[in-house]
Amino acid sequence: IIFAVLMFNFAGDGLRDALAGKQSASHGKAVARRIAAAKRAGHVASVTPPRTDAVIDVRDLKVEFPGQDEATLEIISDVTFAIGKGEVLGLVGESGSGKSMTALSLLGLVPRPGAITQGAVWYNGQNLAAMSEAELNRVRGSEVSMIFQDSIAGFSPVHQIGRQLAEPLMKHRGLSYAEALAKVVELLDLVGVPNAAQRVNDYPHQFSGGMAQRASIAMALSCGPKLLIADEPTTALDVTIQAQVLDLLADLQKRMDMSVLLITHDVGVVAETCDRVLVMYAGQIVEEGTVTDILSRPRHPYTHALLMATPRHDERMERMPTVPGAVPPAWDWPTGCRFQPRCAHATAKCGAGPVPFEDGVRCVRWRELEMEAVQ
Repeated sequence: IIFAVLMFNFAGDGLRDALAGKQSASHGKAVARRIAAAKRAGHVASVTPPRTDAVIDVRDLKVEFPGQDEATLEIISDVTFAIGKGEVLGLVGESGSGKSMTALSLLGLVPRPGAITQGAVWYNGQNLAAMSEAELNRVRGSEVSMIFQDSIAGFSPVHQIGRQLAEPLMKHRGLSYAEALAKVVELLDLVGVPNAAQRVNDYPHQFSGGMAQRASIAMALSCGPKLLIADEPTTALDVTIQAQVLDLLADLQKRMDMSVLLITHDVGVVAETCDRVLVMYAGQIVEEGTVTDILSRPRHPYTHALLMATPRHDERMERMPTVPGAVPPAWDWPTGCRFQPRCAHATAKCGAGPVPFEDGVRCVRWRELEMEAVQ
């Protein structure tokens, strides 16, 4: 019986994989055609000169995935922003807004069969969106680094933490293993891992969630990057550990004079940590401004709704305000403003056509609406 069950499972898995391969090939061809067309039109290899005062300058970025019947789905589109030297930029929005995909796009890590089909990511005078994998590998980790959401998942369970943290130092800095390991001890000590000289011999499962996140931060900072992308760096940590990790990141950012892109769904984290903020919804940036301006004078109804839904400890409330509905999937985005089905201020003109991003906001009614300030 066991043998028969195993054979059925094996056959089922083979059929599933074969069908998946067939679908992937079809989808891959659709995306390949779209990418080729974009390159012929000069979209990916944009020649628009980048800003000289920015560490990274993202222009009109679009990421697409295959849809049904060889159609393509826009996962993010018309994404434009820049991060200044030593600046902390927050990227905030609900789950499904496209924040993590934006971060992955900056380093050319869009999961296949998706791809960047338009725009440019300017770094140090070079367009990362037009680089080969080999060229990107020289930038990843050494100059632009990333902290991922699940810190434990980023480590191999079969290798010691010390060896894993030493690898980027050996690859990008040319250190010997002994030299790299000594540097790793310094890094773990810097990020607050106790007994760092002994902990380098431990395996990932021997680290608590908070300590694993600190080790992940140490790995991201090991080569002294100019830009750090932190994607929900406190996910799955308790409140006390969250505060410690955020304080650590803020301290390290000042010490190393790094630029930081901090991705979060928590407006409170942005208020405490960031200089400027981007608000993202359904694959688009809908508002941009300084933290002070966004908190005191929100112009987009979605930004205002997010702020009103943020718990405030100094107020008593019977029921916490919520944003009705949910972020729609990419195949169900409405024409015009993508927030309109959930917006209390929506009118017919909100759905008349694509809404441009002008004066730091993507809303056709922002001049006539007066949003309540959020303290």
